[in-house]
Parts: sequence; C-alpha cells; structure tokens
Amino acid sequence: MNVEIVHFPETKIAVYEHLGSPLLINKSINKLIKWRKENKMPPSDIHRSYGVHYNDPNAVSPEDYRVDLCVSIEQEISDNTHGIVNKVIPALRCAKVRHIGSRDNMTIARDLYKQWFPESGETLAQFPIFFHYVNVGPDIKEADMITDVYLPIL
Repeated sequence: MNVEIVHFPETKIAVYEHLGSPLLINKSINKLIKWRKENKMPPSDIHRSYGVHYNDPNAVSPEDYRVDLCVSIEQEISDNTHGIVNKVIPALRCAKVRHIGSRDNMTIARDLYKQWFPESGETLAQFPIFFHYVNVGPDIKEADMITDVYLPIL
C-alpha cells in the first residue's frame, strides 16, 4: 500500500445523505445523478464526486449505515425537492491511498485504517474517511475505476 500524506483543501459539496442498507445505495446515487443532470453538473474537475463514509457497512447494522454522496461545487446550492443539501469537507491533513479497480467492497480503506494507521504514529482527525471517485460514469469499466481514499489525520 502506497500511502501519501497530503493537505486536502476545504471543499464545498452538495450532498445526498444516504442512511440505510448498503443494498439501497444505488437508489440514492441515482437521485444525486438526476439532480446533477438537472443542474448541469457533469463529473469534471469542478464537480468532483465524493463519498463521506461515517461507518463501515460490514461493521454496522444495515439500518445504521450512513454515507454522504457528494458533488463538489463552487457556490452553495439553493433549496430543492431532491433532498440535496450544502456541506463542506474541511481543510484536512490526510493519509491518501489510490485504489484502481472495482469500487465494490474496497478493502483498501479498511487496510489503511487497520494496518497502516496503528503503525503510523498519527492521530485521527474528527472527520470521517472519505473517497474521491476520480472517474465516474457508465463508460468507465470496473478495471479502470480510480478512487482516492482519504483518512483524515492531525
């Protein structure tokens, strides 16, 4: 595992808050995609795709699984009927690792937290682990998917 220490900049995000079974996450993702399309925010360097993961779906009951599905934005969004809200990923010092391949059951996040972190001498920050989905869309093959995993540290 190639871990890099980086400074992640404060990033405004538009968020669909998913709470419930991981089996229903595609329904939540589709709501965010519909909102993105209606607001002309395709995946790009301006409108990056993130997931802020509050817990591990393998370690909590399905009804307690929580993730914010996010799009980076330049300015706050207005109230809407889709349930999309404004939030911020704060400026953070992070351990970053890149995953290439399927996003289903990415064990690299667990490895970062359970293997690298205990030996690192670092202290966790008060913000959850988050993923930057570098390339998204129906044209991306699973083998070509790129995901950067950020573990906030002090």
